[in-house]
Amino acid sequence: MRLLFAASEGAPFIKTGGLADVIYALPNELANNEDLEISIFLPLYRKIKQNPKFELEYLTNFGVPLSWRSQYCGLFEAKHPTKKNITYYFIDNEYYFDRDTPYGYYDDGERFAFFSKAVLESLIHLDFTPDVIHCHDWQTALIPLWLKANYCHMERFQRIKTVFTIHNIEYQGKVPDDFFSEVLGLNPYWFNVVHYDTCLNFMKSAIVLADKVTTVSRTYAYEIRHAYFAHGLQNILQEYGYKVTGIVNGIDEALYDPQTDPALTAHFGPGDLDGKHKNKTALQERLGLPVDVNIPMVAMISRLASHKGFDLVEYVANDIMQLPIQFVVLGTGEERYENLFNRLAWEHPDKMSSNMMFDPVLANQIYASADLFLMPSQSEPCGLSQMIAMRYGTIPIVRETGGLFDTVPALNPDTMEGRGFTFKSYNAHDMLGSMKNAIYFYEDKKKLHTLVKHIMTCDFSWKEPVKEYLSLYQSL
Repeated sequence: MRLLFAASEGAPFIKTGGLADVIYALPNELANNEDLEISIFLPLYRKIKQNPKFELEYLTNFGVPLSWRSQYCGLFEAKHPTKKNITYYFIDNEYYFDRDTPYGYYDDGERFAFFSKAVLESLIHLDFTPDVIHCHDWQTALIPLWLKANYCHMERFQRIKTVFTIHNIEYQGKVPDDFFSEVLGLNPYWFNVVHYDTCLNFMKSAIVLADKVTTVSRTYAYEIRHAYFAHGLQNILQEYGYKVTGIVNGIDEALYDPQTDPALTAHFGPGDLDGKHKNKTALQERLGLPVDVNIPMVAMISRLASHKGFDLVEYVANDIMQLPIQFVVLGTGEERYENLFNRLAWEHPDKMSSNMMFDPVLANQIYASADLFLMPSQSEPCGLSQMIAMRYGTIPIVRETGGLFDTVPALNPDTMEGRGFTFKSYNAHDMLGSMKNAIYFYEDKKKLHTLVKHIMTCDFSWKEPVKEYLSLYQSL
């Protein structure tokens, strides 16, 4: 079987969030099946082109028609260092992709409309016809539309099936109606397929036209059929719900391994937690907190945005500071939250550490050192942080939504079934109550060690998700 992955980012080449991790890890795990041939298409951003460690080979160039104009497209190739059945292809156009960051420009709609069409146009110049094209998020959501509207008259394209994965429904690719004639240049027949509400909506067209639609957790697949989560697309998802399925993401267990992680002061595993205590005291020293292995350390590592639950933290921040804990926060985002944590650190230097930065090394040190990990998200398509935290023996405190609900069953302290502390309502005091329950549980060291060992041995790898994806591809 031949698979094509199309995405706007992918590790190790370019990463702004969890999508890049998926585009790295999912094909990597799939490639263990030698019967699969996998191609991964990414835009050739400036940071990739100028990075000397990436060896790219120029293949060819051609024009990609967008309405009344034809845009240059260069095609580059890179081989996977260890997997012979994975090939990376890069779509080059300096007008669209020679920029400081991948996203956030006025013409993002045009940039990724071009990328989506260029992926299909590239296949004409390659000896590779995929059985399935797997598109990810709004940036590649036009591929099913381009395929059916412009390429299905060619025999080699007629058997291609499409899968569209919603990683975050909040971002849908919305552009004005005149984009249809100015950029897409399609037959008016297709206008209503891509039009929704008062504008064109890339994601809507993919939900309608893709053969299968997936989300990154089972619960999120049902949540997005309701207005509270769907950001306006609930009617479309209800209508096409028969083709929607949820598959929980995995994590790269080799990358996040407390027994080998080079970022850690000491390595540890489920059978030997002494190293976790050593990491905790080292982190306390680094962050200027009182060195005390017995005080519960609560951590948050996240983009600082309201829907991540930081408005709940803000509402009860003074109450949190009265708890017998140390609170460590790492991330960047909205200024109001950066100011909040900086103020709390100034007012409570013995309890609060505010780290307003992006630092992957410090992140792994916090995962390994903390006792409790707080994720009070309003919505969470999947979430990787709670799984990484458990891999490092840090007990999650989460709201029961999306992937958090799927990966963190509520703990019953009597039977010791479950993985962490949860709360249902998006309510600050419910969150605070769960934090207090977790702190109380922390005092029972025997049960604490039992839970820590349990969560460290849970399987959060890509093995099971890959089986589900492979079954999905084969069904098509």
